[in-house]
Amino acid sequence: MPHRPYIVGNWKMNGSRAMLAEARAIDRAAGRYPDVQVALAPPFTLIGALREEVSAMGVGGQDCHAQPKGAHTGDVSAAMLVDTGADFVIVGHSERRKDHAECDDTVQAKADAALATGLGVIVCVGETLDERDAGRAVAVVAGQIAGSMPVGEGSADAVTLGKVAVAYEPVWAIGTGRVAAVADVIEMHAAIRERLIAIYGEAGDKVRILYGGSVNAGNAAELLAADGVGGALVGGASLTADAFLPIIAAAGTGEV
Repeated sequence: MPHRPYIVGNWKMNGSRAMLAEARAIDRAAGRYPDVQVALAPPFTLIGALREEVSAMGVGGQDCHAQPKGAHTGDVSAAMLVDTGADFVIVGHSERRKDHAECDDTVQAKADAALATGLGVIVCVGETLDERDAGRAVAVVAGQIAGSMPVGEGSADAVTLGKVAVAYEPVWAIGTGRVAAVADVIEMHAAIRERLIAIYGEAGDKVRILYGGSVNAGNAAELLAADGVGGALVGGASLTADAFLPIIAAAGTGEV
């Protein structure tokens, strides 16, 4: 792949200003690995403060609304993320799909809205354990790709510029300590790549495909070395520098 490995930490609903010290430590380490693109997605409340504290890594939001403004209590638009200093946004995370009943159409609308403001986008996809056990994992994820990827005006250019990424996160592996077998990761990433090329043509080969789901210092090197894996979307292990830095190092050197 033509891009640097992309290692993204998703802090989810964790973090206070006291955690900015962790972000600064991560940022300093990221500067030592120029061949790795590192980013953090803190809660909305910390985006502005974190942006002011870091220089080597990207800062993003964990979600955005599809509309630019309006009567949507508690929501944040893509333009608001840009205004607070974000440079990318995560959409379609399985926790949003489950907890907020977000469907593929909703995710696609958010992705299109984000790209229209200049934000980069990470689109999350992944199957449940029941779907995998039923032999439907690839079909389910391929369907999510077809329905969730941005297709609005300018999306093809954004794909070409590498501003769009996919995060494959098997739902049953998120926060559980379980990790997909490397062979299954390779199979799924290949299926995702095939679908991306079907949507975007040759430009679909420029979309980085990240793996997520209990990535940690112990398994990062093996996962990141797997064919088709362009980085990682990391949850709990991104909350501290001590846990996150070995993953960045694994992307930069292949070792922990």
